[in-house]
Amino acid sequence: MGRAKLPRKSTNIDMTAMCDVAFLLLSFFILAAKFKPPEALKVTTPNSVYTRIVPERNVLMVTIDKAGKVYLSLSDNNSTEKGEIIDAIDKLKNLGLTAPEKAAFSKQPTSYIGVPFSQLKPFLDRMETPDGLKDVNVAGIPVRDTLNNEMIDWVRAAVGAFQGTKMNIVVRGDNESKYPSFQGVIYALKKNDLLKFQLVTSPVSVPTGTDLWKNNQTTNTKGAS
Repeated sequence: MGRAKLPRKSTNIDMTAMCDVAFLLLSFFILAAKFKPPEALKVTTPNSVYTRIVPERNVLMVTIDKAGKVYLSLSDNNSTEKGEIIDAIDKLKNLGLTAPEKAAFSKQPTSYIGVPFSQLKPFLDRMETPDGLKDVNVAGIPVRDTLNNEMIDWVRAAVGAFQGTKMNIVVRGDNESKYPSFQGVIYALKKNDLLKFQLVTSPVSVPTGTDLWKNNQTTNTKGAS
């Protein structure tokens, strides 16, 4: 006696619930996303084939614009170190900074310093209010005179604040910036026994036919085999 054959039925899966979940997740990520704020200091960095990513934490960034003005900033998540740095500078230079002025530098995510010590107090006072530094023409931190290189004191204060923690030093210079400003920054780092730093560049592809291009082709070929 033959076996009874069960009738075959097509499989029908209702995807409505899956679509709802997908759109809910998409809406959540859009609403929860934290967009990158506009850069307070815009510079056009030189091109380079080097593609190492700049660290996001414990970063001391020195920026040099095309006019040769020098600025100092720290990564957003180092509010504690910012507070220690501004306290050290206040005591060292006897600036008489108030608690709100210090807090303005410590809590502002895009805070940067771009003035001499003599102008620091009014600079921080303006930083307390939203858009207080918008369209402000700052002089930059003096670095070109070895006898009055104020970056030395800023870097020394940062070294003290990051004691026990690796501090990533990043130099970000405009493609048209002048060498004396860069030389002054390097001098300040050397005076604090800091001999390693990273340069920010704009990544470009390796020119075809160069030795580096040939080396990459050989490496890729070996990796694929």
